[in-house]
Parts: sequence; C-alpha cells; structure tokens
Amino acid sequence: MATDLRLPTDKIVRPDKDRFLNEDNPFEGMMSRFDQAAELLDLEPGLYKVLRNPEKQIIISVPVVLDSGEVEVYTGYRVLYNTSRGPAKGGIRFDEHVTLEEVKALAAWMTWKCAVVNLPFGGAKGGVICDPLKMSVGELERLTRRYTSGIMNTLGPDSDVPAPDVNTNERVMAWVMDTYSMHMRHTVTSVVTGKPVEMGGSLGRREATGRGCMIVTKEALKHLGMDVKGTTVAVQGFGNVGSVAAQLLAREGCKIQGISDRTGAYYNKNGIDIDAAIKHVKEHKSLDGFKGGDAIANADLLTLDVDVLLPAALENVITSKNADKIRAKIICEGANGPTTANADAILDQKGVFVIPDILANAGGVTVSYFEWVQDRGGYFWTEDVVNDRLRDIMRTSFADVLRLATTHKVNMRTAAYMLSISRVATVHRLRGVYA
Repeated sequence: MATDLRLPTDKIVRPDKDRFLNEDNPFEGMMSRFDQAAELLDLEPGLYKVLRNPEKQIIISVPVVLDSGEVEVYTGYRVLYNTSRGPAKGGIRFDEHVTLEEVKALAAWMTWKCAVVNLPFGGAKGGVICDPLKMSVGELERLTRRYTSGIMNTLGPDSDVPAPDVNTNERVMAWVMDTYSMHMRHTVTSVVTGKPVEMGGSLGRREATGRGCMIVTKEALKHLGMDVKGTTVAVQGFGNVGSVAAQLLAREGCKIQGISDRTGAYYNKNGIDIDAAIKHVKEHKSLDGFKGGDAIANADLLTLDVDVLLPAALENVITSKNADKIRAKIICEGANGPTTANADAILDQKGVFVIPDILANAGGVTVSYFEWVQDRGGYFWTEDVVNDRLRDIMRTSFADVLRLATTHKVNMRTAAYMLSISRVATVHRLRGVYA
C-alpha cells in the first residue's frame, strides 16, 4: 500500500508571506512562489517537505591544467531537484557568478517547467564557477571533461540529461557526450541534448526557446483581444533566446522598438530591423555600435512604453525598485527568474499580464525532450514536424495555465506553479515513500 503523505500531527511552517523577501536570493524567491501555490493546493505537510528540498546536491573540485602549465581548481555543482516524473533535465552553465543557491533555484524551476508542459522529466541544473571568456578552447574542453567525469555517477539517459545554458553551447555538449561515451565504452547520444545535429541533435533546437516565447506571446495577445500586427515589443537580452524571439515576432507583424545586450540598449520608434541587428552581432560579437536605433540606458529599455516586454537575459532584472515603472501590458519571461517575488505584487496591482518563465521559456526543454526521444528511437524528424509539435504543446500548456488562473482567480505565475506542483505531487502520492 502506498505511503500516506498526510501527516495530521505535523504542520507546514512557511515563511511569512507578507515579509519583504531577499531579492538577491533566487532560491528564496522561487520558493516564495512555491509556498503560495502549495497553500492554494492545500498540499499535505509531508509532501510539502519532500517537494521543498532537492533530492541531491553535488559539489566537486574541478582541477584543470591551463595552457601555461599551471593547475587551477574550479568549483562545480550539479543539483537534481526532483526525479519523480522521469530523468533529471537541466543545463550546465559556466560563469564566475555561479552559486549553489542559484543552481538549486534553477533546478527547481526546471522541475516545475517540465511539469507545466507535461514532459516526462524531472529538474536539474549544473554549473562551474569560472570565467569562460578568459579561457582558451583547450582549457574549456579540459574543464568540461573533468567536470563531466566528476558527476559521472548521476549522468545517463535514464537518470540525468544535461543541456546548454549560460556560456555553454553545442560544442560543450559534444564534449560532455564524448566523455560519457568513453566511460560507457559505446556512443550514447541521448545523454545530453542541445548537441550538433550531425551527432544526434534535433533540428529546431537552437530556435526552440525563442519560438516558444513567440507562440505564448501570440496566445496572450489573443486572450487580451490585441492584434498581433503592429504590437510593439522591447526585448532585453539579444542572445539566442532574445534574438530568435524578436526575429519571429517581427515576422508575425510585431514592431520591435527596443533591443539590448550587455553592451547597451537601442530604441527605434519605427521598429528595429532585427535581421540587421542579428547580422551586426554575428560580425561584431555584440550590439555595440549598432546603428539601427538610438542608444539608451539598459535600465530604460525595461520601462519603454510598449505592448510587450520580453526579458531574455538574467535573473532579477524586474524588482521592487523598477516594477512600478513598467509600462508594458504583457511581460513574456524569456529568461529564468527575471521578475522577483516582490515585483510580482506590484505588477499585479498594475494589471500587467505576466507569462511566467516556467511556461514562457519552456520551448527549449520541450524540443530537448524531442531530441532525447529521437536519439533513443534512432529516428529523426523534419524541422516542420518539430515546430508543429512544439506549437501544439505550448498552446495546450498556455490554455491549461490560463484555465487554472481563471478558475482560481490567480495570476498566470501562481496558476503555472499550481499546475506543475499538482502534477509532481500526484506522482509522489502514487509512488509513495520508499522505506
């Protein structure tokens, strides 16, 4: 008989929902949303404890022989948050600001993200504290391979499947796959996603997150009775997600008035030529010096008077300090955690329709799932098939979340968390607690 996770003598101890949260702690911010959804779901105390804690947290030392012959030791993390619904899924990032709290938050976000679009995955995330911009290709390869060997026991198509993230790409995933395959003594393409197409990657994967943002933005516009044609948009972050989303929205008839990256922001009331901006970035590695718009401060891009704001850069860019200045009617969160919990309340009061990150940017993990399926089956789909199936899943998931938001009279973020947590909780109730 399945274990009863209801513990009537126990009580859920949650943080004071009215207190001012630490906006610099991404895990605390994520958990404040979890707590709100758990309370609305009347989640039983035992299950609440299970879902509030990561299953596994790995911290490893990553020694690397540098080109100079010196040895540097980096710190690497891998967190598996929850695997009740299937193998852990989540990216690996190389960044000098990586912290365990950040990786925990991102692993939890991946858990809810996979559940909200109903994929048979759990959530994970990994990272190495380093500055990849100061490392050679050879140093990055040695770092990747040593990190991979350090987390080898968790990796596998049925246990933990990494993907690219901040400062990692197809080449890094190829190194991860090769290292794992050498240890297994045979080629295992399905151990990672986001690989080059030539070695088992999926068509449409690179554009998937941006395409997903475009799809749910169109669904939000339709819900609010707004015409896609002529809709004004500002996109913060012009990397893979932001540039693709901007390009696809422009093709749908939107007017992209603002774009930015770490080097600066640009505004053009008549609309920016996104193809020209993408070409500029390919040639110059950034938007620096782009002539297709007037230079403005990065902070000002967030408060432009546009219909849609699409933050696709880093966490915590919309906070209690600037949320009251947001003028967009819709926010589509292309990045993970761009809006703090404190900012949510302000945006709610202003009536801003927020498409939360765990729904908005789930296109990437959805096509990663497609890649994993194709690798395991040894049969690959056309890009049209990939895009059609992505569109179906994103539209269905948006409708599921919107239905829950309408029924319970909550915002889209709370509804998305309620949907994802309920799906994970259902599996835990069915599986019980192994003892």
